[in-house]
Amino acid sequence: MSGHDSGMSGRDSVQIPDDRDFGAFRAQCESERGWSLTYSKGGVAVWVQLLEPERALHKIKCRMECRDVPAETLYDVLHDIEYRKKWDTNVIETFDIGRLTANSDVGYYAWRCPKPLKNRDVVTLRSWLPVGSDYIIMNYSVKHPKYPPRKDMVRAVSIQTGYLIEGTGAKSCTITYLAQVDPKGSLPKWVVNKSSQFLAPKAMKKMYKACLKYPEWKQKHDPHFKPWLFPEQSRLPALPLSELSLQHADSLENIDESSLAESKEDRGEGSDEDSLT
Repeated sequence: MSGHDSGMSGRDSVQIPDDRDFGAFRAQCESERGWSLTYSKGGVAVWVQLLEPERALHKIKCRMECRDVPAETLYDVLHDIEYRKKWDTNVIETFDIGRLTANSDVGYYAWRCPKPLKNRDVVTLRSWLPVGSDYIIMNYSVKHPKYPPRKDMVRAVSIQTGYLIEGTGAKSCTITYLAQVDPKGSLPKWVVNKSSQFLAPKAMKKMYKACLKYPEWKQKHDPHFKPWLFPEQSRLPALPLSELSLQHADSLENIDESSLAESKEDRGEGSDEDSLT
């Protein structure tokens, strides 16, 4: 991986994150050095760090204040894969592949990209950690033999992506989303601008609305089933770590989409596209 990959990507084999990794992720979420503020409105702020401007490779960080949403509700919403299919209009397909430990698993996620870009997908190792009134969820890309790249998608690479949820009161919290994803290929410059100034804030607001509606939805949908809190409830098959290998960005096909113009129908506020990467 390239010189600016950080966090978990410095390793040469698939490993489950430890306390040090969670601490390093939290420090990145809280750091201000090297970040450019691109959006700040209505309790949502977005920062960008350009890594390779020539192919629009960047890190993005979003922070949102959530009133009337306890930290534990937001944590549940981010974990609940059935609920995500309801509120995340960006998702094409998502499913869990297998369980590694009580607080880590492997999953698949495919999402719509702004037209006319090709849609992307990832296979990631996800891990989570409650810390007092705060929670961390983070992931990075891995390879699984049964889920190779598909012909109808571009396999992207999550170098490190995740969420830091900080409880700020009994019914309020702050969420920070941090993503370093290699979308594989050269993207046009408008993608970074659109992601940071429109798609990311819109997706954060959509997540906030989903949190407000979650308690009522969950009451009607398996209300006691929360395997992220109660690992003994997990219905996922156990997955040996040995089946996984690191997904190096340079081993995947690069596609050049840098000259593509944004499609006209996808320009305005009415767009349904909410991709954060």
